Amino acid sequence: AALQENLDQKLFGQHLVSKVVVKAVRGFLNNTNAKKPLALSLHGWTGTGKNFVSKIVAESIYKRGLQSKYVHQFVATLHFPHAHSINLYKDQLQSWIRGNVSICPRSLFIFDEMDKMHAGLIDSIKPFLDYYELLDGVSYRQAIFIFLSNAGAEKITEVALDFWRNGRTREDIQLTDIQNALSVSVFNNKNSGFWHSTLIDRNLIDYFIPFLPLEYRHVKMCVRVEIESRGYTVDEDIVSRIADEMTYFPREERIYSDKGCKTVDAKLDYYYDF
Repeated sequence: AALQENLDQKLFGQHLVSKVVVKAVRGFLNNTNAKKPLALSLHGWTGTGKNFVSKIVAESIYKRGLQSKYVHQFVATLHFPHAHSINLYKDQLQSWIRGNVSICPRSLFIFDEMDKMHAGLIDSIKPFLDYYELLDGVSYRQAIFIFLSNAGAEKITEVALDFWRNGRTREDIQLTDIQNALSVSVFNNKNSGFWHSTLIDRNLIDYFIPFLPLEYRHVKMCVRVEIESRGYTVDEDIVSRIADEMTYFPREERIYSDKGCKTVDAKLDYYYDF
């Protein structure tokens, strides 16, 4: 219930995300006989809410949220920076996951910047995501894996723009309109950590979840919530000014914010003497 409520109140312009994430997580947690771990892959431009959603998922499962010792975050450029060390990273990653799931079967692993991860590295965790009852005496079936990536954002925008140009609302977009094209796009993208990945090839990712690019009205929603979270009364003039300062694309239509809501926090500091 908290997961649903948080997404409804704090995530804007992402009807597909709210629907799929709640359904997937709730169904998985209520399943006493899961056949494999839950694997969600979140895709979209920067600032559309991928990190925010993974944070809300963690908070809905663990008392300490991202600070829980059972939640493990990996950032590609921080934890796996060097291409020549890929074999070492594979061993370390397998060892880390095996050790932590042995301690807590309901562990959560979040992989950020998948689009910057070296191709082939993520395939080292394939055994943990597969339909095995036990691997060396350990069951991974209660674990949750969340992957965050900018890869596939162009395909998502393409679909959203087609709907807009045909006079249909973004809320008309269904998961079936994007999911298959998104997984194929990510699989064939050389700048994706999932390039020709066995995780996709073997259908081990349960959901490819598209984060639609945010519009002007969504940026304004982000600004209002941020002002309220700081304890200030919402000033619509400031809300509009911050939204107007954002840059939008495509160049002709200027529909979508190219940074989503990413810089709202910093821009508010300029207007208020916090």
